[in-house]
Amino acid sequence: MGIEMKVLVIVSMVLSLTSVVSAIQGKAVFYKPPYFPSACSNQDQGKMVAGVSDALWNNGGACGKSYRVKCIGGANLAPHPCKEGTSVVVKVVDYCKAGCQGIINLSQDAFSTIADTDAGIIKVEFNEA
Repeated sequence: MGIEMKVLVIVSMVLSLTSVVSAIQGKAVFYKPPYFPSACSNQDQGKMVAGVSDALWNNGGACGKSYRVKCIGGANLAPHPCKEGTSVVVKVVDYCKAGCQGIINLSQDAFSTIADTDAGIIKVEFNEA
């Protein structure tokens, strides 16, 4: 293996580790439409939206950020909650107030893209998109 190939392999390994390290894990729940008005906007922002809990809210600083979210497992006894191989990109448009069951509260449309809504709550991994 030539030096260029070794360097390429090492750089690829470092980049893949960096993406794993930057991912956030937590629980996600969902809410039903209408998705506006919201804490960030009085305008329709589409169906692939989310609210975030205090862990991400940052006094409204989370408004407008986009996250790629992937279901990684069940958070209760629901069998096979995740839709394998799927992820969804959501835009933060709302605040999930105290008592929120998850770190991220996905729109029902976004949740159903990655998981069975009958599960109600799932474990997710996400990072900024």
